Amino acid sequence: MKHGIWVLGIIALGLLGTFLGLAFTPDPVIAQEGGSSSDAPGQTQEEEEGPAHVKVGVYVLNVGKLDTSTGGFTIDFYLSFSSDRPIDTTRFEFANGRATTVDKSVDEPTEKFYRIQASLANTLNLSRYPFDRHRLTIEIEDKEQTVRTLVYEPSREDSGLDPAVNVSGWVIDKWDAAVETHEYAPYGTAFSRYVFSIEIHRSTTAAILKTLLPALTIVVVGLLSLVLSPDKIIPRLTLNTGSLTGAVLFHLNMTSSLPPTAYLTFGDRFMLFNYVGLTLTLVSTLIALYYVDRKRTEEANRVHNRALVIVPLIWVSLQGLNFLFL
Repeated sequence: MKHGIWVLGIIALGLLGTFLGLAFTPDPVIAQEGGSSSDAPGQTQEEEEGPAHVKVGVYVLNVGKLDTSTGGFTIDFYLSFSSDRPIDTTRFEFANGRATTVDKSVDEPTEKFYRIQASLANTLNLSRYPFDRHRLTIEIEDKEQTVRTLVYEPSREDSGLDPAVNVSGWVIDKWDAAVETHEYAPYGTAFSRYVFSIEIHRSTTAAILKTLLPALTIVVVGLLSLVLSPDKIIPRLTLNTGSLTGAVLFHLNMTSSLPPTAYLTFGDRFMLFNYVGLTLTLVSTLIALYYVDRKRTEEANRVHNRALVIVPLIWVSLQGLNFLFL
């Protein structure tokens, strides 16, 4: 009986020691406080391995009409992702617009291939209008993965423009692909951004024929009134007022497709200097009319002769400066 009690006592003490040992054993993670960085809090496995490198290719099939009033355009293209290791590349978005349709045709751990139609927009610099140049871009970022886990790389061999691509009313110069790091300072994060760009310019011939030539015709007709002698004052006055009115209406029509800007475009300056020439012509006609009504023919002829030289010279000089600083 005593031996049994001793055995039970020994077993009880053993169990008690076991429970006490488990209760006061340090937590394994805490015990490795000075160990390897692989167990450091807040760091994912992807961050430990370094960012995945993803090659991006864009092949453009079609570009819709560019709306210069908003900078918006539609575009149809193929998009490919090729990563150096399995990683989720499906959570991408467009920094300058939204996709309208996304069709996936290849879905492998390291390969993705899409056909996408998107509505995108860019800020347009219209200071050279109607000789303006623009850069249409496709800007892609991952929604969640920062540069610590994912970095894009341009794949030029998988990128380009289809030979049938045409931007209505514009001439395509070239395309380019690049990657930049875009920082969001308030959030302390940075994302890799892939940018595919198409550089275009307005046709010079179209700009001259559709914008400059009509305005020049209006101005030349107005300036031709200077050739008429002071005794033809009524025809001169009719030409002056008609040309000035026509110039204003043409300017309004020319700028109707453009957004409000905080600066003068080349076209605005061109029309402004046309106003100067036509207004000076009208003023000279009114002064000549004043002298003709008072039978002061000599003064009227003097105004006529001086205006015939000075007004065209001022107009040509102003337009020359405008073209010089184009």
